[in-house]
Amino acid sequence: MPRVLTLKQIEGGKPGEVYYPIQIKEVPKPTPGPGQLLVRISAAALNHRDLFIRRHQYPAISFTSPLFADGYGTVVEVGPNVTRKELLHKPVLLTPMRGWESSPAGPEDPRKFAVIGSSKITEAGTGQDYIVVPEDEVEPAPEHLSPGEGAALPLVGLTGWRALVTKSGAAFPGSNILVTGIGGGVALSVLQFAVAFGSNVYVSSSDPVKLEQAKALGAKGGINYRNEAWEKDLAALLPKDRPYLDAVIDGAGGKLVSKTVRLLKPGGVISQYGMTVSPKMDWLMQAVLANVELKGTTMGSKQEFKDMVAFVKEKKIKPVISKTIKGLGNLDALNELFQEMDEGKQFGKLVVEFDSEAASPKL
Repeated sequence: MPRVLTLKQIEGGKPGEVYYPIQIKEVPKPTPGPGQLLVRISAAALNHRDLFIRRHQYPAISFTSPLFADGYGTVVEVGPNVTRKELLHKPVLLTPMRGWESSPAGPEDPRKFAVIGSSKITEAGTGQDYIVVPEDEVEPAPEHLSPGEGAALPLVGLTGWRALVTKSGAAFPGSNILVTGIGGGVALSVLQFAVAFGSNVYVSSSDPVKLEQAKALGAKGGINYRNEAWEKDLAALLPKDRPYLDAVIDGAGGKLVSKTVRLLKPGGVISQYGMTVSPKMDWLMQAVLANVELKGTTMGSKQEFKDMVAFVKEKKIKPVISKTIKGLGNLDALNELFQEMDEGKQFGKLVVEFDSEAASPKL
């Protein structure tokens, strides 16, 4: 029987205090309707939102919809009136969100926008053996990607693409970009995309090993943000003929503005896709006078997803994978992945490659 990975509800669970268990349930194999595809999922990947969901720190949580937003699979059946029949028996990447077609400003109707996976707004999620999706909610998987690499791409790739390409305006040869918190999936995607565009990328981390790993991926240099004067360390790394930053791509927040305002060019951009340090940031008059722009960004549209996948295919980019486990039903190993994410140990994505649907859960 096909399987679905869901949360197990705990009555009275409070945000930040609860940690919902995960469970495997057997379900009937779905059938595609008009304009739909049946996809057999072969790999999925974790994101921080999955950890937040287990802690009830994410809105509109569902205990019946499958976990996970990232997925790679094969189209095994097409429904009536499908126009993309050439996708049958082909590997695809699933779009990790719903309700955002193409507007560069944001979702056309924010009330209908949702990231898939354990959401009340959409039943879709990639933690299952089979998923039925509208035919326009997939993109052909680039041939150079393995199932695990394909599963590692969608959410972080889309988020990083929008933060860099749509928002920062710095995706061009010779630009200078700071990417903070290297090691996470979005930061690594931005690094890989920006390097492929010909940008000079500088990264930050508190882990010297991660800084060296980033340099191996093409970063020009790295700084340890635990150093009190890290902005001076960064200034010393910038090219002498272009000693300023065009953009900062950040997911942490904190004192970022005060640390980078003197390094950003007039009109430079801070592209902010997250705020893990604190839900508040200081904004300085110094940044106003320098015409610095702070731009919030999250996820992306279906058009941006299509553009991102095409770029990955053209440049033969392979997402960075930190660890892969085998088996959707391997709950012990899955819980270990969640623990690694919580501890911030990973450099790259945490991936689950599926086994046969007949395999029993390892409790």
